[in-house]
Parts: sequence; structure tokens; C-alpha cells
Amino acid sequence: MKLPLTLAALVLGAWSAMTPAQIPAQPGETPVPSLAPMLKRVTPAVVNVAIRGTVKEQNPLLNDPFFRRFFDVPNAPQEHEFQAAGSGVIVDAKNGYIITNAHVIENAKEITVQLLDNRSLTAKVVGKDEGSDLAVLKVQSANLVEIPIADSDLLEVGDFVVAIGNPFGLGHTVTSGIISALGRSGINPEGYEDFVQTDASINPGNSGGALVNLGGQLVGINSAILSRTGGNIGIGFAIPSNMMKTVMQQLIKYGQVRRGVLGVNIQTLSPDIAESMGLGNTQGALVSQVIDGSAADKAGIKAGDVITAVNGKPVKDAGALRNTIGLLRIGDKVDISLMRDGKPRRVTAVIGERDTASEAEASGLHDGLEGADLADAKDGGVLVRSVAENSPAAQRGLRANDVILGVGRTRVANLAEFKRATQGAQAFVVQIRRGSAILVIPIR
Repeated sequence: MKLPLTLAALVLGAWSAMTPAQIPAQPGETPVPSLAPMLKRVTPAVVNVAIRGTVKEQNPLLNDPFFRRFFDVPNAPQEHEFQAAGSGVIVDAKNGYIITNAHVIENAKEITVQLLDNRSLTAKVVGKDEGSDLAVLKVQSANLVEIPIADSDLLEVGDFVVAIGNPFGLGHTVTSGIISALGRSGINPEGYEDFVQTDASINPGNSGGALVNLGGQLVGINSAILSRTGGNIGIGFAIPSNMMKTVMQQLIKYGQVRRGVLGVNIQTLSPDIAESMGLGNTQGALVSQVIDGSAADKAGIKAGDVITAVNGKPVKDAGALRNTIGLLRIGDKVDISLMRDGKPRRVTAVIGERDTASEAEASGLHDGLEGADLADAKDGGVLVRSVAENSPAAQRGLRANDVILGVGRTRVANLAEFKRATQGAQAFVVQIRRGSAILVIPIR
């Protein structure tokens, strides 16, 4: 039976409606947003880093000779093998240079790098720097892909970023987020830090991986997370690409970072100190001491000056100044802005080479006590009058108003005796009275 035209059209329309629908290339007039094109270019430059090594047992009882004799523990150091994994980024395809975190390759004897195309390459360490937590590896292979490096000084809070790495051994995982904050520090008091904070998911194994912008440029090296459980809670930290470049260049050239020094002991301005000095804010680093013959001394910096900027970049506090100077090279000229007697001044300094022996000799103190202002205690011993924030003395646990009673088993009655007791020692233990408590602190 022949169907009327209108009915046939309805049947055909019903049949067409039952066929699978095709996903449109774009909904309406708006293209579907995707990071896939950028990631296809970038992910081949991010590698998995697998290490094998050995570590010594950390049980402190094994260091006690009596314990070892009593329980018949052998004198040979106890070691065990381990395996670990992290991430890395190819930054120079021609020379095979890969950047990663120093802590990723700690105690490594064998390092294997796996590429996105499943090639496995043996890597050697060109150099590493614990202060910035960066290391450079080198591999030999053709057809490597490198990632372009962005200017991290142009980053702003709110910029979109993507983290690429090897979390929990799951190779080449991609997460996205934004820049949550800039200039973070205090994660590792002994390090040089200027972290980029992001909420892109960073987990164990992401260390050494890439943080990239939406243009596929490297803006940071993922390094640490803030977590109570070990997993991601949306607070991750990356070493900015500009810091990475500075450290990388020295590691490739020297195998280590040859940090220069300004030659000052500094502390962060507290509100009461700023008020007493007639300063309107607490921005800057207060110079508490200038080492004779240092770069600062030659530039005319004096104790009591407040350093407010280096090369035009504002100095927030003592930690910021330490980071800035610590990333400069020996011989670099720096323009320093400071306040003296309430008036702004500018000086030029040439960054000098660190000479801890000379610094210790100048102050008469072990370089591990740098940043501590010591004096004779009224009732015997040595009074710690102040400790500069983030200084070696602060990092080792000294606090203002501590009283040093002895070095090892030797009592000290005053500062002169303390200097004699520690002279020439590479490491020693100080006995301290803090309030009503007695503490023992190792100084190295």
C-alpha cells in the first residue's frame, strides 16, 4: 500500500530520530574548549624518573657504642636498598638536559628516565643544589622534545596552569588549576624559596614535574605540597622558572651553585622596632651586622640600615633578601635601596664569594651560629640576645634569651670561653637553658 506523502515523511522523520546522534564539532557557535592540542606538544618533554639506591639505617640507638656491644650489633653501617620515583622536564633536547628536584635523586646510585614513547634512558647527574631543591640530569638520545621556558615574573594570581608528572607512579598524569599565590616561603627554612602556589593537584611522584601555562610554556617545577595526610588538598608549590634557570645555568657550568654573599647579618623588622626607628611600615630587612671587608662593607652599608629593594625589586623581609642574594652570582653588581636615619639611599655592591672561615674569624664564632647576637650572661654563661630570622643560628634552633651553659661536657662562663671552646670545631653540641628547661642543640 502506498503511503500518503505526509505520512511517509513522518515515518522517515521518526526513523531518523531513532538513529544515533552525532556529537557536534562545536555547540552552537562556540568551539569546544580543550587543552589537548597544547598537551600533545608539551607532554613528550615531561619524563618519569626512577631511582635505585641505598640508605643507612637511621636508628639512633645504633650509634651508641654501649648499645652495639650489649646487643652484639656489628660495627659495619647498616644499609638497605630502596626504589623511588619522581618526574623531570627536558629543557634542552640538543644536549639532553633534564631538570628535576634534588630530593628526587637523593642517595641515588642508578637513575632511569622513561619518555612518553616508552623509551628508557640511563641518566647521569650533572649537578644538584639542595638549597633550591633542583638538580640537572643528562641523557644521550636523539629525537628528544624540550619545553619552552616562560618568564615567571609575569605570573599573576588567577592565571590558569597545568601540572604534568608521575603521581603515585601513574605516568604522565595531567591536572589543572590556577596560580593561588606567589612568593611563598617557609616550607624549608634552610632553603632558598620563592614558591608559586597552585591548586592544580600535585601528589607524591609529581616532584620534579612541569607546571605550564595555557601556552605550553614552563612556569615552574613542581616541588612540594602542604598536606596532613600525604595527599593533595589543593595547596601545592612549584619553583618558579626564573629561579630554575639561574640555578640550572650554574649546575651545568660548575656542577654546583656558587652562591655569593653580601656580608650582612639581617633580621625582619618587627612593628615595635620599625616604630622606634621612625619607619612607616615593616617592609624590608634590618642590617644587624656588617662583616668587615665584605661586599656590604665596601658598598658603605652600615648596621642599622634597612634594605628595602634589590635591583628595583622590593624586599619584603629578611627571608626575601636572603633568597634574592642567594640566587645571585659571585661578581654580580646589585643596586641596593635602603633607609638610613629615615632617609632613602642607594648603593651599589659587588656580590662576593662566601668565605665561612673568614666570616667566622671576623666574628669569632662558628659559621653555624651566624645570625646570633651573643654576649656574656649576667649569672654566667653566654646570653643569646637576638637571632636573625632564617639565619643559620635560627635554623639550628637557637632563640633569643637562651643561655648557653656549655660546649659538649665543658662549661663556659662567658663569651670568650665559648669562642675558645668552639674554635676550629666542625661540629659540636651546646647545652642551653631556656626558661626552666635544659636543652642540647647540635651545631654544624
